[in-house]
Amino acid sequence: MAKVEIYTKSYCPFCTHAIALLEQKLSLHPSLQVENISIDGDMALREKMIERSSGGYTVPQIFIDNVHVGGCDQLVALEVNNQLDALLAKT
Repeated sequence: MAKVEIYTKSYCPFCTHAIALLEQKLSLHPSLQVENISIDGDMALREKMIERSSGGYTVPQIFIDNVHVGGCDQLVALEVNNQLDALLAKT
């Protein structure tokens, strides 16, 4: 099952929305692993996020199986276009 890593900050509505969408997907993909990586006050983690996402400095930054998919808008677009479940179902 897929592993999702999501870099977040507290009080970020886009982070909250992306996490809620991923939590909804847990019912369809019970073995889905979601790792929430809070970068609040941690410059080293923030720099790692920026490096991994090729310059993405806003949160959330989302990775599915180590592939950068973008932020909240891109995650929602994958869902709207019926592509998210296929990514999450990959083994």
